[in-house]
Amino acid sequence: MTRTPLAALSFLTPGSFADEDPAPGLEDTLHLFEYGERLGFDGAWIRRRHLEHGVGSAAVFLAAAGQRTRRVELGCAVIPIGWETPFRLAEDLSLADVLSGGRLQVGFSTGTPHAELLGDLVHDGDWRSLDLSYGRVARVVGHLRGEYLGGRDTVIRSPGSTQRPRLQPYAAGLVDRVWYGGGSLRSARWAARTGLHLLTGNVVSGERSDDFTTAQLGLLSAYEEALDGTTRTRTAVGRVVVPLDTADAATRARYRAWAAGRHRRTLAPQGPARTLFAPDLVGTAGEILERLAADPVVARVAELRIELPYEFRREEYEQILYDVRHLIAPGLGWRPTEPPALRAVR
Repeated sequence: MTRTPLAALSFLTPGSFADEDPAPGLEDTLHLFEYGERLGFDGAWIRRRHLEHGVGSAAVFLAAAGQRTRRVELGCAVIPIGWETPFRLAEDLSLADVLSGGRLQVGFSTGTPHAELLGDLVHDGDWRSLDLSYGRVARVVGHLRGEYLGGRDTVIRSPGSTQRPRLQPYAAGLVDRVWYGGGSLRSARWAARTGLHLLTGNVVSGERSDDFTTAQLGLLSAYEEALDGTTRTRTAVGRVVVPLDTADAATRARYRAWAAGRHRRTLAPQGPARTLFAPDLVGTAGEILERLAADPVVARVAELRIELPYEFRREEYEQILYDVRHLIAPGLGWRPTEPPALRAVR
């Protein structure tokens, strides 16, 4: 099997916090972004979560992370477009990107989580008749591209300037850093035709197979075949990776028990959508490296995203990232872009 050298290594964290006191959890997540940058990771990504103990506004969080880091790419995976106003979201993302020095990586999906609770709140009316799918993502992309509003003669006059109206501040290049979280063949093809990068993780739709790997390989093929051959795009695959090497005995036991509780869902398609889950990679670095090296999906892409579990603590996330960076990623051909700092003292 021909292997694509691993060119970029990122991590995705849930950004969890306690209901009664959210600040410490959010601060821990910002520290994790700093820690990942010191280790030499290429990207640090936050999950987008509504009505849960997680980050509801990716732009706000990434603006803060941009002030705490200097080099690492700052990503969100993924923004469910159904609960967003395209122009206002584009404004927030553009401002956060400018403040970060042009480091945002923006991921979208067409999901509508908690629809019965959020639909009426967000849209103040019959949201079920609205286009909450691909067209809404395309509108955000159009604004990020800097498309002007009104006709050629339309101008806005404000103190000190007269200009044609468009998104401000305009973040040049951000439109080229937009991703789509594709789980179905249709979404992968749409992302390719629209010129978006592709995120695919440990969950896919079992449209043509009950086997996760077969289904995900089909997703990659659908995306690649739909590309026009001129647009340069990126593809990143995510895996839940939990190495045991530098964890203490009690933590190792907890990791194994956590993975055992999630294994059943990987045995067959789940629900009417036939959702397929990849097995979690929990074991020694050598065991995990062997499984990643044998994974034909990982072999096919140049970017790997480590998906951190929801339930763990900051020190456990740091241990996982440390082991991945030092004991696993180099075996896949990855090299940090900058010399890593020494492991942080806990």
